Amino acid sequence: MSVLIRALVVLALAAAAPAAGASRSGLRGTVMRGPTAPVCRTGMPCSAPAVRTVLVFRRAGHVVRATTDAKGRYRVALSPGSWTVSLAHRTRIGRGIAPTRTRVAAGVFRTVDLSIDTGIR
Repeated sequence: MSVLIRALVVLALAAAAPAAGASRSGLRGTVMRGPTAPVCRTGMPCSAPAVRTVLVFRRAGHVVRATTDAKGRYRVALSPGSWTVSLAHRTRIGRGIAPTRTRVAAGVFRTVDLSIDTGIR
């Protein structure tokens, strides 16, 4: 019986290894939306955090989603390589999110701040 338990533990650890490796690299940052008013005024912010916004990262058939927090921050584990970034829900106005492409380096979480054009003019 103990041989079976050991075998199951080894299999469980082996299955968890790719997930652990993937968490060593990825992206983090803040997503801002703006402009938030038709006229920006001195001393008043013209952008705001994109709160609880769902981001979609795609690469070679893989899709990973991340949701921003109450301050517009996100953190997502991704494998190294070039990824596209989009919003889960398309906006009918504005230009969407920028940048739309980013690169993930091996072994680090790069900071990539994103912005959403609201289309207010």
